[in-house]
Amino acid sequence: MGEHTIKMPDVGEGVAEAELVEWSVKPGDLVREDDVLAAVMTDKATVEIPSPVEGEITWLGAEVGDTVSVGSPIVRIKTAGGGDGEAEEIVAEAKPAAPEPEKPAEKPAEERSHKAEKKPAKDTAPKPAAPIMRAAGAPRAEGEKPVASPAVRLRAREAGIDLRQVPGSGPAGRILHEDIDAYLRAGPSQQATAARHADSSVEEIKVIGLRRRIAEKMALAKSRIPHITYVEEIDVTALEDLRAALNASRKADRPKLTILPFLIQAMVVAIRDQPALNAHFDDDAGVVRRYGGVHVGIAAQTDSGLVVPVVRHAEARDLWDSAAEVNRLADAARAGTATREELSGSTITITSLGAMGGVATTPVINHPEVAIVGVNKIMMRPVWDGAAFQPRKMMNLSSSFDHRVIDGWDAARFVQRIKALLEAPAMIFVGE
Repeated sequence: MGEHTIKMPDVGEGVAEAELVEWSVKPGDLVREDDVLAAVMTDKATVEIPSPVEGEITWLGAEVGDTVSVGSPIVRIKTAGGGDGEAEEIVAEAKPAAPEPEKPAEKPAEERSHKAEKKPAKDTAPKPAAPIMRAAGAPRAEGEKPVASPAVRLRAREAGIDLRQVPGSGPAGRILHEDIDAYLRAGPSQQATAARHADSSVEEIKVIGLRRRIAEKMALAKSRIPHITYVEEIDVTALEDLRAALNASRKADRPKLTILPFLIQAMVVAIRDQPALNAHFDDDAGVVRRYGGVHVGIAAQTDSGLVVPVVRHAEARDLWDSAAEVNRLADAARAGTATREELSGSTITITSLGAMGGVATTPVINHPEVAIVGVNKIMMRPVWDGAAFQPRKMMNLSSSFDHRVIDGWDAARFVQRIKALLEAPAMIFVGE
Protein backbone atom coordinates (compact mmCIF):
# COMPACT_ATOMS: atom_id res chain seq x y z
CA MET A 1 0.00 0.00 0.00
CA GLY A 2 1.15 3.55 -0.68
CA GLU A 3 0.10 6.95 0.62
CA HIS A 4 -0.22 10.14 -1.38
CA THR A 5 -0.28 13.62 0.13
CA ILE A 6 -2.31 16.14 -1.86
CA LYS A 7 -1.16 19.75 -1.59
CA MET A 8 -3.13 22.96 -1.96
CA PRO A 9 -2.86 23.84 -5.67
CA ASP A 10 -2.04 27.20 -7.21
CA VAL A 11 -5.49 28.69 -7.86
CA GLY A 12 -4.05 31.31 -10.22
CA GLU A 13 -3.87 35.11 -10.43
CA GLY A 14 -0.92 35.24 -8.03
CA VAL A 15 -3.04 34.11 -5.08
CA ALA A 16 -0.91 32.74 -2.24
CA GLU A 17 -3.74 31.35 -0.12
CA ALA A 18 -7.43 30.50 -0.25
CA GLU A 19 -10.24 29.80 2.17
CA LEU A 20 -11.49 26.23 2.46
CA VAL A 21 -15.27 26.48 2.10
CA GLU A 22 -16.34 22.84 1.67
CA TRP A 23 -15.13 19.28 2.10
CA SER A 24 -16.70 16.73 -0.23
CA VAL A 25 -15.01 13.81 1.53
CA LYS A 26 -14.16 12.59 5.03
CA PRO A 27 -11.65 10.09 6.43
CA GLY A 28 -12.64 6.59 5.41
CA ASP A 29 -14.29 7.60 2.13
CA LEU A 30 -13.20 5.88 -1.07
CA VAL A 31 -12.53 8.21 -3.99
CA ARG A 32 -11.86 7.76 -7.66
CA GLU A 33 -9.52 9.83 -9.78
CA ASP A 34 -11.07 13.25 -10.58
CA ASP A 35 -13.60 13.00 -7.73
CA VAL A 36 -13.97 16.41 -6.06
CA LEU A 37 -12.19 16.52 -2.69
CA ALA A 38 -12.87 20.09 -1.60
CA ALA A 39 -13.80 23.60 -2.71
CA VAL A 40 -11.77 26.71 -1.92
CA MET A 41 -12.58 30.38 -2.42
CA THR A 42 -10.44 33.35 -3.31
CA ASP A 43 -12.12 36.74 -3.62
CA LYS A 44 -15.49 35.63 -4.99
CA ALA A 45 -14.32 32.79 -7.22
CA THR A 46 -14.80 29.22 -6.03
CA VAL A 47 -12.41 26.51 -7.21
CA GLU A 48 -12.79 22.75 -6.86
CA ILE A 49 -9.86 20.46 -6.01
CA PRO A 50 -10.11 17.04 -7.70
CA SER A 51 -8.35 13.87 -6.60
CA PRO A 52 -5.39 12.92 -8.82
CA VAL A 53 -5.46 9.30 -7.58
CA GLU A 54 -7.87 6.56 -6.51
CA GLY A 55 -7.88 5.34 -2.92
CA GLU A 56 -9.11 5.86 0.64
CA ILE A 57 -9.08 9.20 2.47
CA THR A 58 -6.95 8.85 5.62
CA TRP A 59 -6.42 12.46 6.74
CA LEU A 60 -7.76 15.96 6.16
CA GLY A 61 -5.39 18.83 6.87
CA ALA A 62 -7.78 21.74 7.45
CA GLU A 63 -11.27 22.62 8.64
CA VAL A 64 -13.96 24.48 6.73
CA GLY A 65 -13.30 28.18 7.16
CA ASP A 66 -9.51 27.82 7.47
CA THR A 67 -7.19 29.81 5.21
CA VAL A 68 -4.75 27.45 3.49
CA SER A 69 -1.50 28.48 1.80
CA VAL A 70 -0.64 27.23 -1.67
CA GLY A 71 1.57 24.13 -1.38
CA SER A 72 0.32 23.15 2.09
CA PRO A 73 -0.72 19.49 2.58
CA ILE A 74 -4.50 19.19 2.74
CA VAL A 75 -5.39 15.51 2.06
CA ARG A 76 -3.73 12.12 2.43
CA ILE A 77 -4.98 9.19 0.35
CA LYS A 78 -4.04 5.54 0.82
CA THR A 79 -3.73 3.79 -2.52
CA ALA A 80 -3.14 0.26 -3.73
CA GLY A 81 0.38 -0.62 -4.86
CA GLY A 82 3.60 1.06 -3.77
CA GLY A 83 4.61 -1.27 -0.91
CA ASP A 84 7.15 0.99 0.75
CA GLY A 85 4.53 2.84 2.73
CA GLU A 86 6.23 6.19 2.10
CA ALA A 87 4.10 9.22 1.38
CA GLU A 88 4.32 10.67 -2.11
CA GLU A 89 3.51 14.36 -2.45
CA ILE A 90 1.21 15.48 -5.25
CA VAL A 91 -0.04 18.97 -6.08
CA ALA A 92 -3.58 18.71 -7.40
CA GLU A 93 -4.75 20.78 -10.35
CA ALA A 94 -7.53 23.14 -9.32
CA LYS A 95 -10.48 23.74 -11.61
CA PRO A 96 -13.22 26.39 -11.47
CA ALA A 97 -16.30 25.23 -9.66
CA ALA A 98 -19.20 24.38 -11.92
CA PRO A 99 -22.34 26.52 -11.68
CA GLU A 100 -24.71 25.62 -8.84
CA PRO A 101 -26.16 22.34 -10.17
CA GLU A 102 -29.73 21.24 -10.20
CA LYS A 103 -30.47 19.13 -7.15
CA PRO A 104 -30.02 15.76 -8.94
CA ALA A 105 -26.36 16.70 -9.40
CA GLU A 106 -25.86 15.99 -5.69
CA LYS A 107 -25.68 12.29 -6.56
CA PRO A 108 -21.88 11.99 -6.09
CA ALA A 109 -22.22 12.98 -2.42
CA GLU A 110 -25.07 10.48 -2.10
CA GLU A 111 -22.95 7.76 -3.70
CA ARG A 112 -20.18 8.47 -1.20
CA SER A 113 -22.61 8.17 1.68
CA HIS A 114 -23.90 4.86 0.27
CA LYS A 115 -20.29 3.62 0.07
CA ALA A 116 -19.84 4.44 3.73
CA GLU A 117 -23.10 2.68 4.53
CA LYS A 118 -22.00 -0.46 2.66
CA LYS A 119 -18.85 -0.93 4.73
CA PRO A 120 -19.03 -4.21 6.66
CA ALA A 121 -20.27 -3.76 10.23
CA LYS A 122 -22.10 -6.02 12.59
CA ASP A 123 -24.73 -3.54 13.77
CA THR A 124 -25.42 -1.50 10.66
CA ALA A 125 -28.09 -3.67 9.01
CA PRO A 126 -31.34 -1.66 8.62
CA LYS A 127 -34.13 -2.66 10.99
CA PRO A 128 -37.38 -1.78 9.17
CA ALA A 129 -39.58 -1.92 12.26
CA ALA A 130 -37.43 0.41 14.38
CA PRO A 131 -38.39 3.71 12.69
CA ILE A 132 -42.10 2.99 13.14
CA MET A 133 -41.67 2.01 16.77
CA ARG A 134 -39.76 5.21 17.61
CA ALA A 135 -41.71 7.68 15.47
CA ALA A 136 -43.86 8.77 18.42
CA GLY A 137 -40.94 10.30 20.33
CA ALA A 138 -37.71 12.17 19.71
CA PRO A 139 -35.39 9.62 17.99
CA ARG A 140 -32.14 11.14 19.23
CA ALA A 141 -30.69 12.99 22.17
CA GLU A 142 -31.63 16.63 22.64
CA GLY A 143 -29.45 18.90 20.51
CA GLU A 144 -28.07 16.03 18.42
CA LYS A 145 -28.03 16.91 14.72
CA PRO A 146 -29.50 14.39 12.25
CA VAL A 147 -27.00 12.80 9.86
CA ALA A 148 -28.18 12.35 6.27
CA SER A 149 -26.93 12.61 2.71
CA PRO A 150 -27.83 15.69 0.61
CA ALA A 151 -30.31 13.62 -1.42
CA VAL A 152 -32.11 12.50 1.75
CA ARG A 153 -32.18 16.06 3.06
CA LEU A 154 -33.64 17.27 -0.24
CA ARG A 155 -36.34 14.62 -0.15
CA ALA A 156 -37.20 15.54 3.44
CA ARG A 157 -37.48 19.23 2.56
CA GLU A 158 -39.75 18.49 -0.38
CA ALA A 159 -41.95 16.29 1.81
CA GLY A 160 -42.03 18.80 4.66
CA ILE A 161 -40.34 16.37 7.07
CA ASP A 162 -38.30 17.51 10.07
CA LEU A 163 -35.30 15.19 9.98
CA ARG A 164 -34.80 15.64 13.72
CA GLN A 165 -37.92 13.48 14.16
CA VAL A 166 -36.83 10.68 11.84
CA PRO A 167 -34.94 7.74 13.43
CA GLY A 168 -31.90 6.69 11.40
CA SER A 169 -31.03 3.06 10.81
CA GLY A 170 -27.72 3.63 9.02
CA PRO A 171 -24.20 3.74 10.48
CA ALA A 172 -23.92 6.21 13.37
CA GLY A 173 -27.65 6.84 13.12
CA ARG A 174 -27.50 8.08 9.52
CA ILE A 175 -30.95 8.60 8.05
CA LEU A 176 -31.54 6.58 4.88
CA HIS A 177 -34.20 6.73 2.20
CA GLU A 178 -35.74 3.66 3.85
CA ASP A 179 -36.11 5.62 7.08
CA ILE A 180 -38.01 8.36 5.24
CA ASP A 181 -40.29 5.68 3.76
CA ALA A 182 -40.89 4.20 7.20
CA TYR A 183 -41.61 7.61 8.71
CA LEU A 184 -44.16 8.34 5.99
CA ARG A 185 -45.79 4.93 6.56
CA ALA A 186 -46.11 5.72 10.27
CA GLY A 187 -49.17 7.83 9.51
CA PRO A 188 -50.22 11.40 10.35
CA SER A 189 -51.12 10.71 14.00
CA GLN A 190 -47.67 9.42 14.95
CA GLN A 191 -45.94 12.11 12.87
CA ALA A 192 -47.98 14.84 14.55
CA THR A 193 -47.06 13.46 17.95
CA ALA A 194 -43.38 13.53 17.03
CA ALA A 195 -43.59 16.97 15.44
CA ARG A 196 -44.62 18.82 18.61
CA HIS A 197 -41.95 18.88 21.26
CA ALA A 198 -39.83 21.35 23.16
CA ASP A 199 -36.82 22.26 21.05
CA SER A 200 -33.85 23.41 23.12
CA SER A 201 -31.26 22.82 20.42
CA VAL A 202 -28.71 25.44 19.44
CA GLU A 203 -27.13 25.26 15.99
CA GLU A 204 -23.76 26.89 15.42
CA ILE A 205 -23.19 27.95 11.82
CA LYS A 206 -19.65 28.92 10.94
CA VAL A 207 -19.45 32.07 8.83
CA ILE A 208 -17.30 31.08 5.86
CA GLY A 209 -16.75 31.73 2.18
CA LEU A 210 -18.82 34.41 0.50
CA ARG A 211 -20.86 35.07 3.64
CA ARG A 212 -17.64 35.85 5.54
CA ARG A 213 -16.54 38.25 2.81
CA ILE A 214 -19.92 39.98 2.87
CA ALA A 215 -19.70 40.32 6.65
CA GLU A 216 -16.21 41.77 6.48
CA LYS A 217 -17.17 44.24 3.76
CA MET A 218 -20.32 45.40 5.57
CA ALA A 219 -18.41 45.82 8.83
CA LEU A 220 -15.71 47.81 7.04
CA ALA A 221 -18.26 50.07 5.34
CA LYS A 222 -20.27 50.80 8.50
CA SER A 223 -17.22 51.29 10.73
CA ARG A 224 -15.35 53.63 8.38
CA ILE A 225 -18.07 55.47 6.47
CA PRO A 226 -20.41 57.94 8.20
CA HIS A 227 -23.61 57.32 6.25
CA ILE A 228 -26.30 59.85 5.44
CA THR A 229 -29.47 58.33 3.95
CA TYR A 230 -31.90 60.41 1.90
CA VAL A 231 -35.35 59.06 0.97
CA GLU A 232 -37.46 60.62 -1.78
CA GLU A 233 -40.83 59.67 -3.25
CA ILE A 234 -41.03 59.45 -7.04
CA ASP A 235 -44.08 59.28 -9.31
CA VAL A 236 -43.14 56.60 -11.84
CA THR A 237 -46.53 56.43 -13.60
CA ALA A 238 -45.19 57.93 -16.85
CA LEU A 239 -42.06 55.80 -16.63
CA GLU A 240 -44.10 52.62 -16.20
CA ASP A 241 -46.29 53.58 -19.17
CA LEU A 242 -43.21 54.16 -21.32
CA ARG A 243 -41.64 50.90 -20.16
CA ALA A 244 -44.81 48.95 -20.99
CA ALA A 245 -45.01 50.54 -24.44
CA LEU A 246 -41.37 49.81 -25.23
CA ASN A 247 -41.70 46.20 -24.07
CA ALA A 248 -44.83 45.72 -26.16
CA SER A 249 -43.10 46.96 -29.32
CA ARG A 250 -39.59 45.62 -28.73
CA LYS A 251 -37.83 43.47 -31.29
CA ALA A 252 -37.38 39.76 -30.60
CA ASP A 253 -33.63 40.14 -30.04
CA ARG A 254 -34.06 42.84 -27.41
CA PRO A 255 -34.38 42.12 -23.68
CA LYS A 256 -37.44 42.93 -21.62
CA LEU A 257 -37.00 46.25 -19.86
CA THR A 258 -37.16 46.57 -16.09
CA ILE A 259 -36.84 49.83 -14.17
CA LEU A 260 -33.08 49.33 -13.64
CA PRO A 261 -31.90 50.35 -17.16
CA PHE A 262 -33.89 53.59 -16.88
CA LEU A 263 -32.37 54.28 -13.46
CA ILE A 264 -28.87 53.57 -14.81
CA GLN A 265 -29.40 56.05 -17.64
CA ALA A 266 -30.82 58.65 -15.26
CA MET A 267 -27.80 58.25 -12.96
CA VAL A 268 -25.44 58.73 -15.90
CA VAL A 269 -27.15 62.04 -16.72
CA ALA A 270 -27.13 63.17 -13.08
CA ILE A 271 -23.43 62.29 -12.70
CA ARG A 272 -22.56 64.58 -15.63
CA ASP A 273 -23.62 67.49 -13.40
CA GLN A 274 -22.20 65.99 -10.18
CA PRO A 275 -19.09 63.93 -10.96
CA ALA A 276 -18.20 63.86 -7.25
CA LEU A 277 -20.83 61.12 -6.78
CA ASN A 278 -19.00 58.76 -9.17
CA ALA A 279 -15.91 58.29 -7.05
CA HIS A 280 -13.90 56.27 -4.55
CA PHE A 281 -12.65 57.69 -1.28
CA ASP A 282 -9.28 56.27 -0.28
CA ASP A 283 -9.49 57.24 3.37
CA ASP A 284 -6.07 55.79 4.16
CA ALA A 285 -4.41 58.09 1.62
CA GLY A 286 -6.91 60.93 2.10
CA VAL A 287 -7.65 61.02 -1.63
CA VAL A 288 -10.93 61.09 -3.58
CA ARG A 289 -10.66 59.50 -7.03
CA ARG A 290 -13.32 60.67 -9.47
CA TYR A 291 -13.89 58.41 -12.46
CA GLY A 292 -14.85 59.44 -15.96
CA GLY A 293 -16.37 56.03 -16.67
CA VAL A 294 -19.62 55.24 -14.88
CA HIS A 295 -19.31 51.63 -13.71
CA VAL A 296 -22.62 50.77 -12.04
CA GLY A 297 -22.64 47.90 -9.54
CA ILE A 298 -25.94 46.00 -9.35
CA ALA A 299 -26.32 44.34 -5.96
CA ALA A 300 -27.69 40.84 -6.70
CA GLN A 301 -28.89 38.21 -4.28
CA THR A 302 -27.78 34.65 -5.05
CA ASP A 303 -28.10 31.33 -3.24
CA SER A 304 -24.57 31.86 -1.92
CA GLY A 305 -25.10 35.45 -0.78
CA LEU A 306 -24.92 39.02 -2.02
CA VAL A 307 -22.65 39.80 -4.98
CA VAL A 308 -22.25 42.99 -7.03
CA PRO A 309 -21.76 42.43 -10.77
CA VAL A 310 -20.75 45.60 -12.61
CA VAL A 311 -22.24 47.24 -15.70
CA ARG A 312 -19.09 48.85 -17.07
CA HIS A 313 -19.09 52.14 -18.94
CA ALA A 314 -22.80 52.80 -18.56
CA GLU A 315 -22.14 56.25 -20.06
CA ALA A 316 -21.41 54.54 -23.40
CA ARG A 317 -24.49 52.28 -23.38
CA ASP A 318 -28.03 53.00 -24.55
CA LEU A 319 -31.17 51.80 -22.77
CA TRP A 320 -31.36 48.42 -24.51
CA ASP A 321 -27.67 47.71 -24.16
CA SER A 322 -27.87 48.51 -20.45
CA ALA A 323 -30.83 46.13 -20.07
CA ALA A 324 -29.03 43.33 -21.92
CA GLU A 325 -25.91 43.73 -19.76
CA VAL A 326 -27.93 43.78 -16.52
CA ASN A 327 -29.67 40.53 -17.56
CA ARG A 328 -26.40 38.87 -18.60
CA LEU A 329 -24.65 39.75 -15.37
CA ALA A 330 -27.62 38.72 -13.23
CA ASP A 331 -27.73 35.31 -14.94
CA ALA A 332 -23.97 34.84 -14.49
CA ALA A 333 -24.16 35.82 -10.80
CA ARG A 334 -27.01 33.40 -10.08
CA ALA A 335 -25.26 30.58 -11.97
CA GLY A 336 -21.97 31.23 -10.18
CA THR A 337 -20.10 31.83 -13.45
CA ALA A 338 -19.41 35.56 -13.06
CA THR A 339 -15.71 36.32 -13.37
CA ARG A 340 -13.58 38.28 -10.92
CA GLU A 341 -13.54 41.23 -13.34
CA GLU A 342 -17.34 41.20 -13.61
CA LEU A 343 -17.66 41.35 -9.81
CA SER A 344 -15.30 44.26 -9.13
CA GLY A 345 -14.52 47.80 -10.19
CA SER A 346 -17.87 49.56 -9.60
CA THR A 347 -17.84 53.33 -9.00
CA ILE A 348 -21.45 53.67 -7.80
CA THR A 349 -24.00 50.99 -6.88
CA ILE A 350 -27.73 50.32 -7.21
CA THR A 351 -29.45 48.01 -4.74
CA SER A 352 -32.98 46.72 -5.24
CA LEU A 353 -35.12 44.18 -3.43
CA GLY A 354 -37.63 44.07 -6.28
CA ALA A 355 -41.23 43.45 -5.22
CA MET A 356 -40.01 43.00 -1.62
CA GLY A 357 -38.38 46.42 -1.61
CA GLY A 358 -40.46 47.83 1.24
CA VAL A 359 -41.35 51.47 1.78
CA ALA A 360 -37.83 52.64 2.64
CA THR A 361 -34.41 51.12 3.30
CA THR A 362 -31.03 52.32 4.59
CA PRO A 363 -28.56 50.82 2.10
CA VAL A 364 -24.92 50.34 3.08
CA ILE A 365 -22.36 51.97 0.80
CA ASN A 366 -20.17 49.60 -1.20
CA HIS A 367 -16.76 50.62 0.17
CA PRO A 368 -14.76 52.53 -1.14
CA GLU A 369 -17.55 54.16 -3.17
CA VAL A 370 -19.27 57.30 -1.88
CA ALA A 371 -22.88 56.68 -2.93
CA ILE A 372 -25.46 53.92 -3.32
CA VAL A 373 -29.00 54.25 -4.72
CA GLY A 374 -31.67 51.97 -3.28
CA VAL A 375 -34.84 51.07 -5.17
CA ASN A 376 -38.02 50.36 -3.20
CA LYS A 377 -41.14 48.66 -4.52
CA ILE A 378 -43.69 50.44 -6.70
CA MET A 379 -47.12 50.89 -5.10
CA MET A 380 -50.35 52.44 -6.34
CA ARG A 381 -51.26 55.38 -4.09
CA PRO A 382 -53.83 58.19 -4.15
CA VAL A 383 -52.05 61.49 -4.95
CA TRP A 384 -53.66 64.92 -4.69
CA ASP A 385 -53.30 66.85 -7.96
CA GLY A 386 -54.82 70.10 -6.66
CA ALA A 387 -58.38 69.21 -7.50
CA ALA A 388 -58.82 65.54 -6.71
CA PHE A 389 -56.99 62.41 -5.65
CA GLN A 390 -55.59 60.47 -8.58
CA PRO A 391 -54.22 56.90 -8.59
CA ARG A 392 -50.49 57.10 -9.26
CA LYS A 393 -47.66 54.57 -9.26
CA MET A 394 -45.24 55.72 -6.57
CA MET A 395 -41.79 54.49 -5.62
CA ASN A 396 -39.26 55.60 -3.03
CA LEU A 397 -35.56 55.93 -3.68
CA SER A 398 -33.48 55.34 -0.54
CA SER A 399 -29.95 56.54 -1.19
CA SER A 400 -26.92 56.64 1.12
CA PHE A 401 -23.85 58.86 0.83
CA ASP A 402 -20.43 59.14 2.45
CA HIS A 403 -20.94 62.25 4.57
CA ARG A 404 -17.17 62.84 4.83
CA VAL A 405 -17.00 63.90 1.17
CA ILE A 406 -20.65 64.38 0.14
CA ASP A 407 -22.63 67.16 1.81
CA GLY A 408 -26.33 66.72 2.49
CA TRP A 409 -27.20 69.46 -0.02
CA ASP A 410 -25.27 67.71 -2.81
CA ALA A 411 -26.85 64.37 -1.91
CA ALA A 412 -30.34 65.88 -2.09
CA ARG A 413 -29.56 67.64 -5.39
CA PHE A 414 -28.38 64.35 -6.91
CA VAL A 415 -31.53 62.48 -5.88
CA GLN A 416 -33.79 65.34 -6.99
CA ARG A 417 -32.14 65.29 -10.42
CA ILE A 418 -32.79 61.55 -10.72
CA LYS A 419 -36.40 62.13 -9.55
CA ALA A 420 -37.00 64.76 -12.24
CA LEU A 421 -35.62 62.47 -14.95
CA LEU A 422 -37.65 59.43 -13.89
CA GLU A 423 -40.88 61.42 -13.57
CA ALA A 424 -40.38 62.83 -17.09
CA PRO A 425 -38.50 59.87 -18.66
CA ALA A 426 -38.22 61.45 -22.12
CA MET A 427 -35.75 63.92 -20.57
CA ILE A 428 -33.32 61.04 -19.96
CA PHE A 429 -32.72 60.74 -23.69
CA VAL A 430 -32.72 64.44 -24.65
CA GLY A 431 -29.33 65.55 -25.93
CA GLU A 432 -28.01 62.06 -26.64
